[in-house]
Amino acid sequence: MKNYKFVINGNKYSVDIADIEENSVEVEVNGTPYTVELEMELPPIAKTQPKPAAKVVQPMTPKPTPVMAHIPQAQAAPTGGSVIKSPLPGVVLDVFVKVGDQVKAGQHVVLLEAMKMENNIDADKEGVVKEVRVQRNDSVMEGDVLVIIG
Repeated sequence: MKNYKFVINGNKYSVDIADIEENSVEVEVNGTPYTVELEMELPPIAKTQPKPAAKVVQPMTPKPTPVMAHIPQAQAAPTGGSVIKSPLPGVVLDVFVKVGDQVKAGQHVVLLEAMKMENNIDADKEGVVKEVRVQRNDSVMEGDVLVIIG
């Protein structure tokens, strides 16, 4: 696979050429795959010959982006509080605490599914749950606030 870096009108592009078959080329531009058809069949590569013009024929279907039903807003914790944030994007499978619960350091507070794995999110300090910002089936991004402990 060959990688090329282009700057066109001030925009940076990273192009990976994956596979060339006759006049069809599989490329990836900034992470998006495309099938490109050349207007003429490629002759044997020689450094002195000009390269043929290419046109995009049909982009490959990108993976669908999941619809986020609820995106918690990140906010600062109250003075002296502890914010428990999502370490990676995922879906909340369970919330083990509610407002007013006493928690200990290391206690599981949220179960998060990410990359087909279940991840326990634990309290980082002892305290009382001041706020729970997620519920089951919420989609969260890395850094979203899940729980605030005071």
